[in-house]
Amino acid sequence: MSAPEDDTRLWLIKAASDLMAAQRLIDIEPLILDAACFHCQQAAEKSLKAFLVHKSVRFDKTHNLAYLLGLCAPHDQQFNSLVELGDLLTPYAVEVRYPGDALAPPLEEAQEALKAANTIWDFVLARIPSEHHPSSNPSS
Repeated sequence: MSAPEDDTRLWLIKAASDLMAAQRLIDIEPLILDAACFHCQQAAEKSLKAFLVHKSVRFDKTHNLAYLLGLCAPHDQQFNSLVELGDLLTPYAVEVRYPGDALAPPLEEAQEALKAANTIWDFVLARIPSEHHPSSNPSS
């Protein structure tokens, strides 16, 4: 594997870890829904960054999923279909991490965030050759 391919896999491993963490935080009592939403955003962000690394696209350090989707779209216009999901998840990068910024989201909102993150994850995985995928797939 070349360096970009190694990096692609590493980004996907991190994204998978965030997806699994989010799922557990939603499934196991006590529910920790603010952290689950944060991990959903992180999973989507790292999935998109994996795609960009795979395509050798440079990107700024950011949590803004619309920005990352905009960088992905020239390589596959179908990324534009994910903008609404990106807009849903982006606020969780910061808003739920600090006291006073936002209340913990209700369970339904956390489940919606997890569904959005899994959608982005699956979308990205379908566009990266399987030899770069992590050995465990959290959405399967």
